[in-house]
Amino acid sequence: MKTFRKIMAAVLCVMMIVTLDGCAQASEDGITEIEIVSYKREAIDVMDEIQDLFNSTHDDIRLKISSPNEAMTILKTRFIRDDYPDIVAIGGDINYSNFLDAGLFMDISDLQALKEVKEGYLDIDKQLELVSMDGVYALPYVANAAGVLYNKDIFNKYGWKIPNTWDEFISLCQTIQSKGLTPLYFGYKDTWTTLAPWNALAVDLVDANICAQVNKNEATFANAYREVATKQKELLKYCQPNPYAYSYTDAATAFANGEAVMWPIGSYAISQVQSVNPDMNIDSFVMPGSNDPNKNILNSGIDVQFSIMENCPNKEAAYEVLNFLYTDEVLNMYLEDQGGVATKKGEFPIAEYLKGMETYILAGEVADFQDHHYPTEMAVDAMIQTYLLDKKKDALDTFLNKFDTDWIRYNRDLIARVQKEES
Repeated sequence: MKTFRKIMAAVLCVMMIVTLDGCAQASEDGITEIEIVSYKREAIDVMDEIQDLFNSTHDDIRLKISSPNEAMTILKTRFIRDDYPDIVAIGGDINYSNFLDAGLFMDISDLQALKEVKEGYLDIDKQLELVSMDGVYALPYVANAAGVLYNKDIFNKYGWKIPNTWDEFISLCQTIQSKGLTPLYFGYKDTWTTLAPWNALAVDLVDANICAQVNKNEATFANAYREVATKQKELLKYCQPNPYAYSYTDAATAFANGEAVMWPIGSYAISQVQSVNPDMNIDSFVMPGSNDPNKNILNSGIDVQFSIMENCPNKEAAYEVLNFLYTDEVLNMYLEDQGGVATKKGEFPIAEYLKGMETYILAGEVADFQDHHYPTEMAVDAMIQTYLLDKKKDALDTFLNKFDTDWIRYNRDLIARVQKEES
């Protein structure tokens, strides 16, 4: 069936050159058109600038970048119609995993730009493969970082140091409370925010490939996530009363207004904070999940990466586009507009609010967000919220057992494939 779809896509490209948006084609003037569909709607302006720069410097290729609303929905609809773009700009998450597993992406192992990618981000992409595959299927572009944002002015006022262990972090929270201040703020009314401290703790405490281990029947979440869940619940002692009454926006506003000293969240929240208090002096640090500083690692996921569709008829032109996007000049354009962390080796600007994570960024000591491997239908964020609200003695075991049970329920076919391959 997949071969038939590819054949039909090629036929459509020949018959509908004028009306079909997907598939690179030589137009009547001999120029090859390459289309990128980007899921990053907020980056539309800089993508337009990059598109115009490419087109002004290339005579034989015309680049078209679109950043539609609900890009994932649009892409899935187009895929069903066999109406493919040439390249997609996509996050390193479960959507990428599912598209890759469906055989939609081209192996780009021979792309020159891949030689300049930090190994940590190439490893993250390999871990996103539902079933182990040979080859490379994405060019990581820009990453984000998550841990703990903190009010640098308040830290400086009291002379507080960045904690490097879990005990030091808890001691700091207690010290902050003794000054009559609120150490942490959570916006758990929006269930997805429960994943921020979860992910930041898990990178220290759990193997990065735990989901693959569970699929191979080599581990259970009940064992792997016990310490993560316990410590996330302990953090509730140091936040505002009833964090479930406050949203993500509420948390950003409270942090921006100095109502809490720290906020466990990702760098993606900076713009929301600055919209309230543009002059706030913010920095960040890696969440120390254990008492071994050597285990500290930056929770960093791939925010944007580029994949070429398997049926793209002009690989050479698509490679030209990706190599152009990965030049220092263009990457700096994107970073200046959107912020984030460069996945490319070399010296790139690091935002002031990420200076506390600079050592990890430069060394490429990173581990992906655990939730990038969770199926959407499993609703892990809601599960965590329910667990945090549960005050029963068996709340932890109930949560962990449900995690294992639901994982099998929503990944049954995948688990069967993996175990068959292993055997």
